[in-house]
Amino acid sequence: MMAKTKEERLKEVHDRALRNFDNDSAPIMDERMQCVQDRRFVSIAGAMWEGSLGNQFENKPKIEVNKIALALIRIFNEYRNNRIEAKFTSKEGKEYDKLADLCADLYRADNQDCDSDEAKDNAFDEATAGGFGAYRLRCVYENEEDDEDDRQRIVFEPITDADTSVYFDINAKRQDKSDAMRCTIINAMSIDAYKSEYGDDPQSWPKDIYQTEFDWTTPDIVYVAEYYEVEHKKEKFQIWESLTGEKEKYSIDEFEETTELKDELTITGWRMVSEKSIKRRCVHKYILSGGKVLEDCGIIAGKYIPIVPTYGKRFYIDNIERCVGHVRLAKDAQRLKNMQLSRLAEISALSPIEKPIVTPEQISGHQLMWQEDNIKNYPYLLINPVTDMNGNETISAPVGYTKPPSIPPAMAALLQVTEQDIGDILGNQNQGEQITANASGRAVELVQNKLDMQTYIYMSNAAKAEKLAAKIWLSMAKEVYVEDGRKMKGIKENGEKEYITLNQELFDSDGNEVSTDISDADMDISVDVGASSASKRQSTTRALREMMAVTQDPETLSVLSAMAIMNTDGEGMGQAREFFRMKLIKMGVIKPTEQEAQRLAEEAKNMPPDANTVYLQKAAEQAEAEAKKANADTVYKIAQAENTQAKTDETKANTIRLLQEIDSAKIDKLLQLLTIIDKQNVSNPQSEQQQPPTVTNGEQITGEV
Repeated sequence: MMAKTKEERLKEVHDRALRNFDNDSAPIMDERMQCVQDRRFVSIAGAMWEGSLGNQFENKPKIEVNKIALALIRIFNEYRNNRIEAKFTSKEGKEYDKLADLCADLYRADNQDCDSDEAKDNAFDEATAGGFGAYRLRCVYENEEDDEDDRQRIVFEPITDADTSVYFDINAKRQDKSDAMRCTIINAMSIDAYKSEYGDDPQSWPKDIYQTEFDWTTPDIVYVAEYYEVEHKKEKFQIWESLTGEKEKYSIDEFEETTELKDELTITGWRMVSEKSIKRRCVHKYILSGGKVLEDCGIIAGKYIPIVPTYGKRFYIDNIERCVGHVRLAKDAQRLKNMQLSRLAEISALSPIEKPIVTPEQISGHQLMWQEDNIKNYPYLLINPVTDMNGNETISAPVGYTKPPSIPPAMAALLQVTEQDIGDILGNQNQGEQITANASGRAVELVQNKLDMQTYIYMSNAAKAEKLAAKIWLSMAKEVYVEDGRKMKGIKENGEKEYITLNQELFDSDGNEVSTDISDADMDISVDVGASSASKRQSTTRALREMMAVTQDPETLSVLSAMAIMNTDGEGMGQAREFFRMKLIKMGVIKPTEQEAQRLAEEAKNMPPDANTVYLQKAAEQAEAEAKKANADTVYKIAQAENTQAKTDETKANTIRLLQEIDSAKIDKLLQLLTIIDKQNVSNPQSEQQQPPTVTNGEQITGEV
């Protein structure tokens, strides 16, 4: 069998795309039509009277008092006041938390650089009003004017009229459409722009949703489709192991592109230990017209279709995806109110003054006076006399008088019921705005929380869309942000800018190794949806003030007051918040960032010590010196005691030695002498000290001893 040519392959793609578009759009066409009508109903002047209702009020006043728009504006403002931010968490342990923070910093920078708020706000507004919105992620060259610069950045772009433009695989059931195998986006172009871009006569892509009453279709518009199709490519990988046990994975394509790679691995001692085949998910993008494939964009970055759907309220009935916004349920009540107000306007426009009914003969010649009476307010009006049956002139009164229209009693009652119905459906937002003077902050917060719970589903679905956007971004960034040594801007959580060098092994302040290679980053993504009644900072400040009222500890009060100031918004509060943040860091309440820790270390190194510190230091040095002196004295006394003990031991030894040298005869003489002395003491105690004791041989024992 001969291989298919490129033209044949693209023809198959075009036929398949048309067939898939019909299958995906037909079941939800009615639902999407209602989404369009809802957005028109609340956004375009006169759209509330479209259809048969407007025909019934032809040539009559058509009043529009748009209550729904005010409720939508409140939801829009709450969303913009409480931005939803995605958080990255590593799946591989705390040692990879720095890499997760790096991904979050790059994600914030990409959002800020391309002004992603425009895309996300548009999607949220369309979803809240009509039920469905969307935006896209796309890779663009960082410097499009430099043909040698291949570096790319990821941008967020709005998709307008998503309810009539974006169609996912009808078999995809998940809300984030991560299980979709295809997606079609219809873009409107002018004929001149189409010819300039693609250089041929336009053949428009079929679009089945039209609203012809106002501004939906003109002869100068042609539709072009972006078609995304998920493909699974089978790839073979080989696992090679070095002499040291290190393992690396190489694809068969890498060996084919670099023929000497296998030889280099073998020479350096590497050996293949296993081989594995996997299916890699990828996305193929095409640009299509109604007649052909205009452009084959090839495989794009990431493994997910880069379209982020946003829903108002979403549910399945009869196996068909249905979505509604905040407008759908309030439309009938709004129409009824408009009809009643229009009828009242018509009644009040009629003259409330009784008008005389006369014959032409009675005002003949005085018509101008009667016509100008409402303007010039004449003190009187003239009429002509009329002739009776006998031909005599008689003065007759007007034939009759008109009666002013009266308001039906049922209409007044219906107006009150309609107003109450609109309030119940839209959430009675007036209760949150009508705050009495003696209402406590807690009472106001409870009212706001009650209102928020009625619209919380929109914030929750917006959070799901943000989670999907971060998931798609990470999948694309792992393939786009891969250049070694590339410097990229990042934005930290506190708004500070930093510059990140990709694919480097760095060390943080604690000496831990930090990688900046996000190509293999495996992250969990989460989002937080907080209270939307008011700013989160205002709620935090209120809670801190309540805590300050129940504590008397000075240190606790200092911490709470500093945190309250940090969460206070206002002009010129930025420097004050920074000051109190540093104060809390020095107190050990807040963990400093790496930059803040480095700044504190430099300040501590350069700052001279204060008087108390110097005094305490001197006192410590003096106490240490006294302790050393006392220790030396103790050692000296111990040495003296040891010397005295040595002398005592020596004396004892000498005494024992002398006693051993005395012979037994001398000992007997000594005993005799002691006996004589005892006798003398007994007989003559007074002469004990006068005469020295003697012995028979005349030797003085004392001297010998």
